[in-house]
Amino acid sequence: MRLHRNLVFTVIDSIMAIFNEGEYADKMVARALKKDKRWGSTDRKFVAETIYEIVRWKRLYAEIAEVKEPYTRDDIWRIFAVWAVLRGINLPDWKYFENTPERRIKGRFDELTKTRKFKESIPDWMDELALKELGEQTWSKEITAQNKPAQVILRVNTLKTTREKLHSILMDLDIETILPEEYPDALILKERANVFLTDAFKQGLFEVQDASSQLVAPLLDVQPGMRVVDTCAGAGGKTLHLASLMQNKGQIIAMDIYESKQKQLKIRAKRNGAFNIEYRIIDGTKTIKKLHEKADRVLIDAPCSGLGVLKRNPDSKWKLQPEFVENIKQVQQQVLQDYSKILKPGGKLVYATCSILPSENQEQIQKFLQSEGGKDFEFVEDHKILSHQSGFDGFYMALLHRKNKPSITE
Repeated sequence: MRLHRNLVFTVIDSIMAIFNEGEYADKMVARALKKDKRWGSTDRKFVAETIYEIVRWKRLYAEIAEVKEPYTRDDIWRIFAVWAVLRGINLPDWKYFENTPERRIKGRFDELTKTRKFKESIPDWMDELALKELGEQTWSKEITAQNKPAQVILRVNTLKTTREKLHSILMDLDIETILPEEYPDALILKERANVFLTDAFKQGLFEVQDASSQLVAPLLDVQPGMRVVDTCAGAGGKTLHLASLMQNKGQIIAMDIYESKQKQLKIRAKRNGAFNIEYRIIDGTKTIKKLHEKADRVLIDAPCSGLGVLKRNPDSKWKLQPEFVENIKQVQQQVLQDYSKILKPGGKLVYATCSILPSENQEQIQKFLQSEGGKDFEFVEDHKILSHQSGFDGFYMALLHRKNKPSITE
């Protein structure tokens, strides 16, 4: 591979912003790809994949390069040189690569990768926490899987098409997909492609959604005509899936605390042809109280650490802090206590996270069921999805049933 100056400079600029200014990797990649309209698909692929790789392996590469935060521009060039040497790329005779110790880089790599926190490029606290909760064997396998780039997975919008039809439409565009048996609405891209530029996307025939995430809405067992509340709807990936499963019949109340997220959902819903969605901003306890015992189904896609989706958000390894993980557990329990009251007796509730930590998942469910607020609920089933077993995101989902109130007999 030959390195081109304009592409490498774009990578360096992006890494500087991500590492030193707290920018999000996905936003910087999107910005970088708009820099030069003359770039072809190979150029764009190099920029995107190199940024993500250097972010993913930040700790390992910085340790090999012997640089520390905050990074100077020269430090970033040294990190880039480490990436290139380890990839077997011949360094051009640019001034930035003068005196690059290639043999030492390879030696340091062999030495450091004997230790998991360097080998898997993770902060000490994250390694210790996950080790404590998952155990040595599971955590080692899981973090290795989480360091592999995420596949592009589509969820077919069954309001507008079928999986087979979409598969054929994409095949005509030279986008090959796999139809996994266990995920009835999913198509997995054989090779990465910018599917957002296709007419199929603009017409609302699909959304991009990980296969594990696609299991959440079906677990809720929604039926056309029901009243369903998605309490933490966000930008609405699962809301839209619920609309498809309900065939646009009934009512979905999509709730969130952020108006910007609801604006995104409205745009997506229009494109998807999903018109049974009502939007509500949570601006206090009154919003929730108005819905007490009014819903047939409740989805709580709870805020979490995101430790199940590191493969698609590698920069979260560096942005996440241990204090946040501790605080979010309190939020999760409060959300369970508050939003469970929306469910009618006899209804079903799903609690889901994109975390792999038992303390955010099954332990939260146990705590809720043992509390006063959870005494009317019973556990039905749960699914603990680990990336090293599924090949997709790490996820957790639990199905609870609210018992019917005893009838009053005279």
